[in-house]
Amino acid sequence: MSLSLERIEEARAYLASRIRRTPVEESPLLSQRLGAPVWLKLENLQITGSFKVRAALWRLSLLTPEERALGVATCSAGNHGKGIAFAARALGIAATVYLPKSVDPSKRDAIAELGAAVVVSRFDGYDDTEEWALGEIARTGKVFISAFDHEDTMAANGGALALDVLEEVPQAHAFLLPVGGGGLSGGFAFVVKERLADGCVVGCQLQASPALRLSLASGRAVTRLPAVETAAAGLEGGIGAKTFEVLRSRVDRVALMTEEEVLEGVRWMAENHQYLVEPSAAVTVAACLTGKAGVFEQPVVAILSGRNTSPSLLSRSAS
Repeated sequence: MSLSLERIEEARAYLASRIRRTPVEESPLLSQRLGAPVWLKLENLQITGSFKVRAALWRLSLLTPEERALGVATCSAGNHGKGIAFAARALGIAATVYLPKSVDPSKRDAIAELGAAVVVSRFDGYDDTEEWALGEIARTGKVFISAFDHEDTMAANGGALALDVLEEVPQAHAFLLPVGGGGLSGGFAFVVKERLADGCVVGCQLQASPALRLSLASGRAVTRLPAVETAAAGLEGGIGAKTFEVLRSRVDRVALMTEEEVLEGVRWMAENHQYLVEPSAAVTVAACLTGKAGVFEQPVVAILSGRNTSPSLLSRSAS
């Protein structure tokens, strides 16, 4: 199965009555910085606190009765696990979520409170945790749900979101996207390049874990990277092989942010828009504030992907 606009439309139709249609908000201050109108897509206001619930609901809805009876398992930096736990509870499916040792405690606790079984690995990084988890899951017989590297994940997480954004801000021609494994950015970039001949896609990543930049430079997906200590765990680690195949010809440039710049983005959003965003989401704001996003002549939409973060991380961004 390949990613298509038809599949993306299917996912969007399914999700329409099951998730929030999150708002967009213009940012006059960021518009001044970039010299073009900037709009913020507030997926931080989505149910479960992030966009990840989109693919969780869609992917689990596609399971056969036999697969539902087996139950599902996944590996997550936090938000995908929370989305899977939410969707599994709604659909009456048993779920197990494997997490890195370094997971934000607020995300770990939220997943458990939604009824999923939580297994914390001995590894700090996502890539090592997923490799270990896949071996554990294979022994259980449960259905593995990838956090990003699947066509239906791209369709629901990024593709359906992009269709919403193009309706809400039809004048926009540039889009700033957070890039971790590529589930959001892959689907979003696919829609942009199908619908807008002159659409510009900017992938925003951690400087310390630049999987997309490295993949573009080498011409192949860098699916594993050494673990790095970061508050933006959703951006840490390698990119998906399937997501990179979509992104490789659909990303116009990559903006790399330092840890300090990402945390400044969290603080700036709280002070200037009164919204809580997590560090992984603030990477797009940081790209605007630093000028690393580039120069734009047409309206821009920055995706704010989530809000799930712990008080300790908030205190770091405030310092």
